[in-house]
Amino acid sequence: MVENRPWLTVFSHLVLILGIGVVVLPLWVTLVSSTHAGEDLLRSPIPMWFGNQMFENYSQMLSSGMKHVSGQPLTGMMLNSLIMALSIAIGKIAISLIAAFAICYFRFPFRMTCFWLIFITLMLPVEVRILPTYEVIANVFTPLTKLLALLGYEGTDVVIAGFSIDLDVSMLDSYAGLTLPLIASATATFLFRQFFLTVPDELTEAARIDGAGPMKFFRDILLPLSRTNIAALFVILFIFGWNQYLWPLLVTTDPSYATVVMGIQRMVNVADIEPQWNLVMAASMLAMLPPVAIVIGMQRLFVKGLVETEK
Repeated sequence: MVENRPWLTVFSHLVLILGIGVVVLPLWVTLVSSTHAGEDLLRSPIPMWFGNQMFENYSQMLSSGMKHVSGQPLTGMMLNSLIMALSIAIGKIAISLIAAFAICYFRFPFRMTCFWLIFITLMLPVEVRILPTYEVIANVFTPLTKLLALLGYEGTDVVIAGFSIDLDVSMLDSYAGLTLPLIASATATFLFRQFFLTVPDELTEAARIDGAGPMKFFRDILLPLSRTNIAALFVILFIFGWNQYLWPLLVTTDPSYATVVMGIQRMVNVADIEPQWNLVMAASMLAMLPPVAIVIGMQRLFVKGLVETEK
């Protein structure tokens, strides 16, 4: 029997209202500020209701609002962010599914050693890995050239069977450089492995008796069972990729590869002039739309993937 405590109900609602206020108020201020002229936001107090510059601000941002600080409009940066987010989300899920499937259902030497080596990377923060990762992206053959240097061979040109091979291949200022280092995911591999371990052995035996090979079992049984988990991870990983700032800042100098988060930061950190806060807020609202659309569109599967499975 649940004891009726009115004060606890009131307290719970107050905490809930406070939490909603903390989340909603900044979004409301951002939305309202994006509809005002720039000078209105420099006065005190900040406007808390809509202005009459909404169409002008948003049309300017969609056409040429960031060209003076980034060299391309907001739409180009949003496209770069979309490519990066989709590549990271799809790549992480695909590689993690295959890795977890191999670890769970195949028996090979050092299988658990491979798993623990993958798992240990969870303990390494991004800041620890970012410099060596950048060095590899600056030259894909960096590990090989370092090995050759230990053997006494200096330089990036190697002659094999009369052919000269250049060992200086850079992925800076490219979509591959933006996405490939962020695709490997120990977290997703661990989550899929734990999920696969809960699949009943009877299901595996039944598939084997029916003549299903490993890939057919993976495609026709494991993937449908993992649908909600994949959806939940896709939402989380898409937002992770969309919000990336430090890595794109390091590996891109060409404005055509800049992401929307980089563009907003450059709009704020302009020199010698006051930032156009109304345009910054309009850009921020537009940058929120793709992640919000993904969350709303996949909300049912996202929640289901977090709280239950389809077995």
